[in-house]
Amino acid sequence: MKKEDMTNQDLFDTTHTIAKLLFEQTTYPWEIIPKISEFIVSLGERLPKDEYVHVGKAVWIHKSINLPPTACMGEHVIICKGAQIRHCAFIRGNAIIGEGAVIGNSSEIKNSILFDGVQVPHYNYVGDSILGYKSHMGASSLASNVKSDKSLVTVHAEDGDIETGLKKFGAIIGDFTEVGCGAVLNPGTVIGPKSNIYPLSCVRGCVDANSIYKNQGEIVEKKMIEE
Repeated sequence: MKKEDMTNQDLFDTTHTIAKLLFEQTTYPWEIIPKISEFIVSLGERLPKDEYVHVGKAVWIHKSINLPPTACMGEHVIICKGAQIRHCAFIRGNAIIGEGAVIGNSSEIKNSILFDGVQVPHYNYVGDSILGYKSHMGASSLASNVKSDKSLVTVHAEDGDIETGLKKFGAIIGDFTEVGCGAVLNPGTVIGPKSNIYPLSCVRGCVDANSIYKNQGEIVEKKMIEE
């Protein structure tokens, strides 16, 4: 994947997120990661009071949400209409949960934006990441957000590296992408829209849109399969 294919407009249909303005103000999605908390506070204060309940200092929950007593939530959170927050979900904070999204049993979300219809339903970790419209993470798949040597995260594009300046940056997942069970997305992973990641795979670098990722060095275009 080249740098020109990693822009917000290439990866996402921003009509499917309440954070659309934040994407319009930036070029690349990782530029959004440090801005999430401040944006949530600004946006939350403008949300219609007849639709959202304001809880604590900076948590806004749509009135359609049935929050289970076992769920745990930090500050700076917006949960949009029709989202499902299931048993033992952990929303640590700085998170926007889109309309109809699913946060499942023992799944943890931290400093991330989930577009409408995203499913993170079973034992998932999503840290410092952005998940596009109707993307899905299979059971126990993870978006790892810190390198083992604690160095700054670099995005490895086909036409050169991009220094993000971020110590914590997980994965960018394009619209309609499916991540298989047990897959690990390493820090700085970028996956284009409508791609599939094989179960138990370890993903490093970038995956083009409309691809099937089997393992490192074995990525197949969906069009080739269909032909």
